[in-house]
Amino acid sequence: MNEFDSWFLSLTGTAAPPHEWQRALAASAIARNRLIRIPTGMGKTLGVFAAWSWHRVHLQNDAWPRRLVWCLPMRVLVEQTEQVISEALDRVGLLRAETQESGRAGKVGVHLLMGGADHGDDWSLFPEECAVLVGTQDMLLSRALNRGYGSGRAQWPREFGLFSHDSLWVMDEVQLMDVGLATSAQLQAFHDDDRTKGFRPRLTWWMSATLQPRWLESVDTRDHLPEWVSDACAMPADSLRTGIAGIPKRLAKAQIPPNAAADFAKRVLDEHVELADEGFGRITLVVCNTVQRACETFDAIQTLGRADGLELVHGRFRPHERADWRHRFLSREACVAGVDRIIVATQVVEAGVDISAGCVVTDLAPWPSLVQRFGRCARYGGTGHVVVVDRGRDESGSLPYEAIALEGAWRVVVQLDDVGIHRLETFENGLSRDEQDRLYPYSPAHLLLRRELDELFDTTADLTGADLDIGRFIRSGDDRDLQVFWLDVEKGKKGARPPAPLKERLPRRDELCPVQFLRARDWLCGKETKDQRKPRLRTGMRAWIWDFIDGDWVVAERNLITPGRIVCVTADSGGYRPARGFDPDSNEPVSVVPPPALPTSVERQIQADQSNDGEDLSASEWKTIACHASEVVETIKDIATRIDLQDDIQRVLLLAARWHDVGKAHPAFQGAIRLEGRPDRNDLAKAPARAWPPRPKTYRTADDRDIRPGLRHELASALAMFAVLSGTNPGIPPSSALG
Repeated sequence: MNEFDSWFLSLTGTAAPPHEWQRALAASAIARNRLIRIPTGMGKTLGVFAAWSWHRVHLQNDAWPRRLVWCLPMRVLVEQTEQVISEALDRVGLLRAETQESGRAGKVGVHLLMGGADHGDDWSLFPEECAVLVGTQDMLLSRALNRGYGSGRAQWPREFGLFSHDSLWVMDEVQLMDVGLATSAQLQAFHDDDRTKGFRPRLTWWMSATLQPRWLESVDTRDHLPEWVSDACAMPADSLRTGIAGIPKRLAKAQIPPNAAADFAKRVLDEHVELADEGFGRITLVVCNTVQRACETFDAIQTLGRADGLELVHGRFRPHERADWRHRFLSREACVAGVDRIIVATQVVEAGVDISAGCVVTDLAPWPSLVQRFGRCARYGGTGHVVVVDRGRDESGSLPYEAIALEGAWRVVVQLDDVGIHRLETFENGLSRDEQDRLYPYSPAHLLLRRELDELFDTTADLTGADLDIGRFIRSGDDRDLQVFWLDVEKGKKGARPPAPLKERLPRRDELCPVQFLRARDWLCGKETKDQRKPRLRTGMRAWIWDFIDGDWVVAERNLITPGRIVCVTADSGGYRPARGFDPDSNEPVSVVPPPALPTSVERQIQADQSNDGEDLSASEWKTIACHASEVVETIKDIATRIDLQDDIQRVLLLAARWHDVGKAHPAFQGAIRLEGRPDRNDLAKAPARAWPPRPKTYRTADDRDIRPGLRHELASALAMFAVLSGTNPGIPPSSALG
């Protein structure tokens, strides 16, 4: 047994040796961009993580990036992937707890990026440490575009830098990523263009059972694509004939009208009755193309008398309700002899969900999606049975897909009677290039240009407080989400202005429910018509959106309800049921998720990042600008030593550290520190929390003659340095901003 095999077995906690493709992926000492095309059920998650952790963590190979960025198309997949990686690290004693302060060296933190303010610590404050960052394409690509969804505006540049440097991106299940796949390829091409300017590598691995190299092709990627696709990671042909890959999966076809939920439910129950328990339970997985259809199917099965062992899974639940799904029914451990279960789901189970269903009943879907759904059948062994049901291939019946994609998939389905891995590979290998292109179409609606990426370096909001919309580069059409959480907020007295949530009350991860932003608009404000606009909240509806400029909650309006925003809704407004998820027709009061307590330091970091005038990080024991600058200098020296930072870059960073808070000497900043007994000096950088005025702060001189609303000491620092430079170098013109 070689060293990597031993490492792999330690990570997985099993006696099963790695597959040949997993060994091959870990064989190269140099990381590079590459494609990974491995059939469903063949260990992609652990194989990829084992390769990165073997080089970066175990061998401490500095040629590999420190940060592993695991990007997934859906939220349900995020928690499961995070748990798999955390458990693997824990087995080898290298998992760092989020709250661990001492003994961090050599440990690896695993962090979920799903929005919400419940970080045990801030991973971005430790750029010298290895970390695994797991999130959806919305959360991760938005950070790569300098507009982090669910993140405070002040965090955007810091996160952008760390996601764009010393990072290995794993784009997992790319067939589900829509325009996000094209954006990932464009970003990597732009970074490859600038490779000589970077200090550390930024790489991408694209991964899927149905990955097609041409999906990554564009004018900007064309020069890089040959390198990316060379020596793609795939399974040897002979290994596809045996083991799991050789399991036959009998295929049946049916046609049921889209509005015939009862007929569809009866077919599901008929198939389930015939299912045998082959050691992994009697499990039937039903995959519907829309949340509405999944809910209708769930209801119809209950109406037909099946209630026990029936589960509903879709992407419009809060993490609080999703927390026990993996333990109860969405894991290998839940697929055991004696189980009798029907799971009704949407596309969220197409990828990253490790279950084995003896029977899969699925709506007709585009071929790449069907291949993923077939992969949930007989995943561990036994025999499999799949039923593909045509619910309509016209424009309305095919939603959310295009009718042409379903037509192409149906032409293939009717030719097959077995959809096992080996049979599918044999079938596809016999197709011509044109036939493969028709089977795996990809034409992104938007393509990120270099000019557009460069424009995103400016994070300033426009005069209305709105930001440049990056949603079109993450998901296309209307399939873009915001996040909603519910709070108990008093109604207030009649005739008086209704109270808003406390400005200190920011949402935690477990509270946030993803909602398609157009549905959220219609739910909160009512449906608009061509002749009747509804710009404000419906009568009786109370909701707010966070305003970065004012550092407070403002009443939601239709034009503010945009992708990536977080909306606070009163619990008595309804809109959610724990057993059904987001439900705009529900008027039942929503149960509020109690927020966890956070360390004071974390609370201050969060509050500081959430508002334009947040000085929460300046709340500390008394410190002068020089004292604090010296502390920052020492921290930078320590980090620079650990990452072997180049001398010229170190010098620039140390200079920035000494100057970064000079602007706090501005009279309006010093005048904001008002506490009896404050030190009699005008170079204070830190002061106790009670010395600061409440938000929104008004910066003013001590005599109240000069008021500076919106003052940022960082800008004052930059202008102070500019003044020094212009005074010593005649080539630099003086700035009118200094007057």
